Amino acid sequence: MTALLTRLFPKTITNIFPGKRIALWLFVPLTAVTLWRSQHHIFAPDGGAQTIATIPLDSYTDAGAAAVITIFALWGLSQLLIGLIYLIALIRYRALIPLLYLLFTLEYAVRLYIGHIKPIETVETAPGAAANLPFVVAGLVLLALSLWPRRGVEEAE
Repeated sequence: MTALLTRLFPKTITNIFPGKRIALWLFVPLTAVTLWRSQHHIFAPDGGAQTIATIPLDSYTDAGAAAVITIFALWGLSQLLIGLIYLIALIRYRALIPLLYLLFTLEYAVRLYIGHIKPIETVETAPGAAANLPFVVAGLVLLALSLWPRRGVEEAE
């Protein structure tokens, strides 16, 4: 248990990834998708609220639609910051990737919960809402793989 916690919360943050390589390689598309989504929410005219999430902005007042679009852009900023942290971890601080997988999994689990208790009216199922449960499952698997030690890594640290 101590080794597991040490891999999750390393005392020294190095560029040595402790887990299975597949978890490291799958962190690359996770980072890319996070960065792409962030810029889309920031720069798309509707923030992706209607064109992607199918929120019926045209049925809102102008002020209501503008508020939703602004919230999506602010959410995009948060995603950009998270994506940049992911990118920095990939480049320089790979020992943090297990912790980032834990945070990713918690984020999507809580999104699933919040979406259930505070649903947003959409015309269709939003891709983000449909992805929440699969991302929680994938996050748990990738977290486990990132914590599963590779041979030779423990000795190198």
